Amino acid sequence: MLKDEVLALLKESAGEVSGQAMSERLGVSRAAVWKAMEALRGEGYTISSAPSRGYRLEDSPDRLSPGELAGALRGRTLGREIVCLDSVDSTNDECARRALAGAGEGLVVLADTQTGGKGRRGRSFESPAGEGLYLSVLLRPKCSLRELMWFTAWTAVAVCDGVEAACGVRPGIKWTNDLVLKGRKLCGILTELGMEGESGALQYAVAGIGINVGQKEFGSLAGPVAVSLRQALGRAPRRSEVAAAVLAALDDMYRSFPREKERYLERYRRDCLTLGRRVRVLGPDGEEEGFAEGIDEEFGLIVRYDDGRIRSVTSGEVSVRGLFGYAE
Repeated sequence: MLKDEVLALLKESAGEVSGQAMSERLGVSRAAVWKAMEALRGEGYTISSAPSRGYRLEDSPDRLSPGELAGALRGRTLGREIVCLDSVDSTNDECARRALAGAGEGLVVLADTQTGGKGRRGRSFESPAGEGLYLSVLLRPKCSLRELMWFTAWTAVAVCDGVEAACGVRPGIKWTNDLVLKGRKLCGILTELGMEGESGALQYAVAGIGINVGQKEFGSLAGPVAVSLRQALGRAPRRSEVAAAVLAALDDMYRSFPREKERYLERYRRDCLTLGRRVRVLGPDGEEEGFAEGIDEEFGLIVRYDDGRIRSVTSGEVSVRGLFGYAE
């Protein structure tokens, strides 16, 4: 939409940008540019204008739109197509549907709310409207199945990078894919794959990310374990700014995947809060307890069990005692 293109130009400009310059760059009339400006003002954007100088973006509402993100993602793989929805069942499901319909690599799907947000092991993910950042990205990595199993861990490091860039604080990682800030869960990550039935070849990978941004409080179930950026920082950052930083960090990560394994393994080990803690491993055969001693070369969790056995956990569920202020 022209409105998004005009907003992207306003955000890219360090100061004023003239209506004539925008009309020439976008190939539309100055009257069309003016109508787009009025539409943006109607959505809550504060845009000043002065004769012979042009337009300047003074302030922005907390909105998610292609125009908010396009400038920050220009020239990157992620952001080649940006879809912002008011509501969707799940951004992961929508991304997968579009992948099967032929959407290209780099598609980003964001939603103001999810009616069926989901986490690992079939859990639901609370997605209140206007308060969280719910996004999914479509990728088609060229790598082996073994290397593909590292992708969630790499994504966790990249999201830590994005949150730090946008907010100045770095979360830690609860193995394998929950981000933790001030001892509580800030973000969940869910990676889902589409495989070709006959050959087993990868069709697509969808990485879904849900970050608590503006919540002032949580419900009775999430309250004891969840935290938002508003609660941690004392203010709520704009979701579009967090989204732009997270997507840029994901794009940087993707350009390195899987070549720079040692660098991301080192960073994952540094960020992982599970190490050095008592853990409960929930597997298909029940629960066992032990001590988390390290991260192996495949991003698996090395656990010394209470009976003396040492093995690497690569699947199942790991519960960390005390990490969220309670024993899960």
